[in-house]
Amino acid sequence: MATQSVAKKRTKTAAGGGRGTADSAGNTSGNAKRSKAKVNRFHQRLGTLTYSQACKLLLDEGAKLIQRGGQAFEIQSDRDVFLGGDLFRVRVEDADTDNGVAIASLTLSSDRKKQLAVNCDCCDTPCVHVGAALEYLLDAKSVLGLAMPPDESVPLEHLTPAELRHRMLADREKRASEEKMTVRSINSEKPWTDYVVTSSGSGRTYRVALRSLDGDDSYCTCPDFRTNRLGTCKHVVHVRSKISKRFSAAKLRAPYRRKRLSLGLRYGDFEGDRATGLQFYLPHESTKAGGDEKLSELVGEFTERSTTDAVAVMAHVQALETAGYDVTIFPDAEAYLQRKLTQQRLKQRCDEIRQDAENHPLRTELLDAQLLPYQLDGIAFAVGAGRAILADDMGLGKTIQGIGIAELLSRLADIRRVLVVCPASLKAQWRAEITKFSDRSTQIVIGNGEERCEQYQSDAFFTICNYEQVLRDLSAIENAPWDLIILDEGQRIKNYESKTSNVIRQLQSPFRLVLSGTPLENRLGELFTVARFVDDDLLGPAYRFFHNHHVVDERGKTLAYRNLDTLRETMSPILLRRTRTEVARQLPERTDQVVRCEATAEQLEIHDNAVRIVAQIAGKKFMTEMDRLRMQKCLLLARMACDSTYLCDQEAAEYSSKLERITEVMAELIADPSRKIVLFSEWRRMLSRIESRMDEMGCEYVRLDGNVPQKKRAEIVARFQNDPECRVICMTNAGSTGLNLQSANTVVNVDLPWNPAVLEQRIARAYRMGQKQPVHIYKFVTTHAACPTIEEGLLTTLAAKQDLADASINIDSDVNEVAMQSGMEDLKRRLEVILPPKLAAPVDESQQRRVEAEAERLAGEKRREQVAQAGGQLLSAALSLAGGLVGNTAAEPDQAKVDALTSKLSESIERDEQGRPQLKISLPSDDALRDLASTLARLLG
Repeated sequence: MATQSVAKKRTKTAAGGGRGTADSAGNTSGNAKRSKAKVNRFHQRLGTLTYSQACKLLLDEGAKLIQRGGQAFEIQSDRDVFLGGDLFRVRVEDADTDNGVAIASLTLSSDRKKQLAVNCDCCDTPCVHVGAALEYLLDAKSVLGLAMPPDESVPLEHLTPAELRHRMLADREKRASEEKMTVRSINSEKPWTDYVVTSSGSGRTYRVALRSLDGDDSYCTCPDFRTNRLGTCKHVVHVRSKISKRFSAAKLRAPYRRKRLSLGLRYGDFEGDRATGLQFYLPHESTKAGGDEKLSELVGEFTERSTTDAVAVMAHVQALETAGYDVTIFPDAEAYLQRKLTQQRLKQRCDEIRQDAENHPLRTELLDAQLLPYQLDGIAFAVGAGRAILADDMGLGKTIQGIGIAELLSRLADIRRVLVVCPASLKAQWRAEITKFSDRSTQIVIGNGEERCEQYQSDAFFTICNYEQVLRDLSAIENAPWDLIILDEGQRIKNYESKTSNVIRQLQSPFRLVLSGTPLENRLGELFTVARFVDDDLLGPAYRFFHNHHVVDERGKTLAYRNLDTLRETMSPILLRRTRTEVARQLPERTDQVVRCEATAEQLEIHDNAVRIVAQIAGKKFMTEMDRLRMQKCLLLARMACDSTYLCDQEAAEYSSKLERITEVMAELIADPSRKIVLFSEWRRMLSRIESRMDEMGCEYVRLDGNVPQKKRAEIVARFQNDPECRVICMTNAGSTGLNLQSANTVVNVDLPWNPAVLEQRIARAYRMGQKQPVHIYKFVTTHAACPTIEEGLLTTLAAKQDLADASINIDSDVNEVAMQSGMEDLKRRLEVILPPKLAAPVDESQQRRVEAEAERLAGEKRREQVAQAGGQLLSAALSLAGGLVGNTAAEPDQAKVDALTSKLSESIERDEQGRPQLKISLPSDDALRDLASTLARLLG
C-alpha cells in the first residue's frame, strides 16, 4: 500500500503534473490548475513544517531525537512510507522492538486548532522512531510533492539554511506575481536576451539578462540581486514568467549560446562559500571538444571559479588582448575591477603611513593643523579601506579626520567632488571646520528646488547637504558624479526599513565614509544597516545576518546575540573605533571645540528684531541712560533667542536648534562612562530645559546656581566628585569661581559670556593644576548662513579681549602694546564686532506713500507744463498757417491792428516763473476741445 502510494507521487512528479524542482523554490507555474483546487490542509501543514516546529513536536529532546533517528535508521520511500489524505506513516525497522518494526505516524489533532499530532505504536513518549519519520519528512518534501514555503509565522532565526533559502525564494516569487512591472525586450525574436524592467511601485528601471528559465545564470542590475545570494530576484522571476508564456516550448528548450569572451561579476552564493568576485565566460564554440585550447589556457582557472584578485584578473585580460582576443567587460565587473585595483594601491601607500603615524610628515602637511597620531592613523585606515566606518568616541575629532580623508584621497586618487550628508544643524559646523583646516571650496545646499539642483552641480570640492534634502533631491544628487560620500552622524540610516535609509543606500560613489560614534545604539541590526552603505556584500543579505547572529523566541523577539567574534572579524577591514581611554596619552591637555547650530526661523525673528534696535541705538551720536537700558534689554533678548525662544516667551511654542543639538551631544557624552561633565548656562531656565532632556535619558545630575544656599553647595559638589553614577553638574556663572572639580573632564558651555575671564573661570573648574585627564571644552554657538548672529560675533570679541591677558601673563606672547579705551568707546567697538552688518530699517509705509504721491504730482505738473509749451507753439504755427491760407500772403499785416490786438491779448495773459506769457483758453465743453483738436489736425495736414 505504502509502496504504491509513493510510487504514484513519484510518477506524477516525474511527469510534470506535481511540484518539480522549480516548484520547490516556490514556483507554482508547473501546475496552474492545482492552485484552484481545494488545498489539503494536512498536506499543507506537512509542507510548511519547519525543523524548529518538528523539534517542538517531540518536546524538550526534539533536536536530539531527530538527529539520532536520522542516523540510526534507513528509510526507503518505496517500502516504508505512506502518505494519504490525512495520514503520514513511516515504517521503521528496529531490532530492539518486540516485532522488529515500529510504526511512526503524523495526523491532524481532533481539537479546534487542528495541530499536527505524532504517535509511535511501540513507545508512549516522543521517541527516535518519530524522530526518524520527521527527519525523513523534512528531507524528502520534494519527493513527496509537499514542498512549499515554510510557515511564515516561524521566525527566520528558527529555520534551517534550506528552509531559509526556500522562504526567501518564495518571497521573491510572491512579489514577482503581485507587483506591477513593465517589460521591454531588447530582441523580441528570442527569449535569451536582455530586458528592461520598470517597477511601477518604485519607478526604478533595471536590466535583466535572461539566460534560462531556471538556474542562477541570469542577471539583474537591481540591488537585491547583487546582495541576496539567491541567484535571482523578483525582476528575473517576473520576466521568466512572461517569457514562458510568450515563446514556444522548442525555443525555450534551446539553451543560451554565449558568443563573446567576457568578464563578469559572479555574486556570492547562498552558503557563503563563494564570495562575490570576477569570472571569465568563454564563448560556446570554445567550450566544445577540440575548441580553442589556447584561449582556455590563457584564461586559466577563472572560468570555473570567481576571484577577488583584481591584479591577477587584469594580467589575464592584458594577456588575452595581446594574443588578439577581444574581452567584453561588463559594467559591474569594470567598476569592481577598478575599485579593487585602486584600493590595493591605496592600501599599500596607507600601510606605510600607519607604520609610523606619529613621526610621519603628513601630520603637519596634510591639513592646516597638526594632526594627532591616532587621527592620521584613522585617515590612513579609511583611505586604505576605500569605504570605511570611523566610530571613534565623541570628541576625538571625527570631522577633522573626515576632511583629512578627503584631502588624502585627492592627493592619492585625484578625487574632486565630495558630498557631505549631515544633520541640518551641522552644516554650518562642517563649513567652518573645512575653512579652518583646509583651503578647499565648499557649497552649502540651501534654497528652493531649482537652486538646490544647480548647487549639486557646482564645482565646489565639498558639497554639504542634510538628510532631509537627500530625500527631496535624489534625482539631482544621482545625476552628479560624486567621488566620495561622507555620512556624518551615520546612525541616522540605522533603521533598515526607513525611507531615509533606503534612499541613502541608493547613492553611488567609488569611496564612502560613515562617521558615527554610535553605529550601534540599540540593536545589532543597526550596525548591519550602516555597514550595508559602506559595503553591501560584506555581511551578506539581511536574512542571513539575522539568522546567524540573533537568538529569538517563538514570536521573533530577540533574546540574545551570538557569533559576535565572527562579526568582529568580518567588520575589521572596514570599521575602526578608538575610545578616549585608548588614545588618552596622545590627547592634548585641553581641546576646544565650537559646536555650531543653525538657528530656526522663529529664533531668527526674535534675534533680528532685537539686534536691529541695538544697531539703531548704537548709531546715535549721543546715548541716554534710557537708550543704554533699552539696548541692554535687546542684547539680552537676542542672546536668549540664540538659546531658545522659550527663554523669551514661556507661553508660546518652543523653538531651539541649540537645545536639540545639545541633546544629541549630551546623549553621546553620557554614553561614554569615562565622561564627567560640567555644564554651564547663564540662564536657569535653559538649565531646566536641558535637565528635562537628561531626565528622559535616565542620566543622574546635580545643579548648582545662585538659588542654592551656601551650606548645601559642598554636599552637591561632593556628590558630583565622588558618585560615579552622577555624571553631570549643571551650573550658572554663580558656580564658575572657587570650585575645584578635577573629577570632570568635559566642560559644556551652552552659551558664551560677555567676558573671556568668565569663560576661563568656567573652564578652570576642570582644567586646573592636578588634573590628570585631558579636558574637552565645548562651546555651543547659534549661527545663520545668511547673516552672522550675535553669538558668532561674541566668538570674535572674546578672542580680542583675550589679547590683553595674553600680553600680560603669557611669557611666550610677542604683543608689546595694547590700546585701552573708555567704557563707552569699548562698548561701541565691541558692538561693531558683535552686531551683524547694518540691517535695513523697517519701511515707513505711510511716509513712503506721501513721497510717492508728491512725486507723481510733480511729474504731472511737469507734463502739463510741457503740454502747454507744445500747445502754444502748435497754436501759433496753426494760426500762422491759417492766415497764410485765407489771406494775402504777400501783403504785410497792418501794424496798428497788430499792436491793438497784442494789447488786448496782454490783458488776458499771465506770466510764469520764467516770465513767459501764458494765455488760458476756456472751452465750452469736452466736445469743443475735440473739435479744436480736429481742426488743428486738419490744418497741420
